[in-house]
Amino acid sequence: GWGGRRRGRRKKDGSYKISSGNHLRVCLTSDFFIEEADEWRKEVWNMMKIRNDIAFSLFTKRPERVEKSLPDDWNDGYDNVSLFVTCENQKRAEERLPILISLPFKNKGIMAEPLLEEINIDTFLKTGEIKQIYCGGENYENPRPLNLSWVQKLSESAKKYNVNFDFFDPGAILIVKEKEIHFNDVQTKRKFLQTEAKKYNNNIIKINYNLKKKEEQLSLF
Repeated sequence: GWGGRRRGRRKKDGSYKISSGNHLRVCLTSDFFIEEADEWRKEVWNMMKIRNDIAFSLFTKRPERVEKSLPDDWNDGYDNVSLFVTCENQKRAEERLPILISLPFKNKGIMAEPLLEEINIDTFLKTGEIKQIYCGGENYENPRPLNLSWVQKLSESAKKYNVNFDFFDPGAILIVKEKEIHFNDVQTKRKFLQTEAKKYNNNIIKINYNLKKKEEQLSLF
C-alpha cells in the first residue's frame, strides 16, 4: 500500500520525517493504478506535488489505465515522478511498452521482475524513452526459475541503447549454464548480488528528477 499520510508527517520542528533528496518506490508489491486505488489516488498525487524535494517511482501492470488517472495539472508530467511498467515476458512487453512510450512522463522505466523468459525489447529501447530497467527473479511459493542468459541479453540491450540496468534479485532459483542454483537464505543471495550480479549492472546515464532544494520546497507553505 501507499501510506501517503506518513510521507507528509512532520517532526516537532515542522520538518518532514522523510528528508529531502530521498527516492521512494511506490507500490512495488501492488499496483499504483489498480481500480481499488482510484478513491485515494488524488490525495497521493497532491502529496507528490507538495513533496517535490523527493523522487517517486510508480509501478504498474496497467499502463492502459494511467492516462485517465493523471491529475488535471499533469501536462507533460511532474519532474519528480517516474513510471515503471512490469514486463515479465515477451507478450506483456509488446502489450505494455507501446503504451508506456506514449505516456507523458519525464522518466520511464521497465520492471522485468519476475523475468520468466528471454525478452527482446530493442525496438522500444531505441526510442530513447526508456531510462531504467530493473531485473529480477521470482521468490514466491513454487517460484519459476530465472535463467542468467536472459539477464545477460537484457543487460546487453540496455547498454547498447544507453539505458541503466539493475539486476537486483536472482530470485529463489537461478539457472546458470543449465545448472540450478537455489538461494535458500538471505546471506547466500546477498553474496551473489555483491559478486556475480554486479557484472550485468550499469549506470550509464544520470536520471534527473529536478528535485527542489529543501528551502525551496518549504517555501510552498
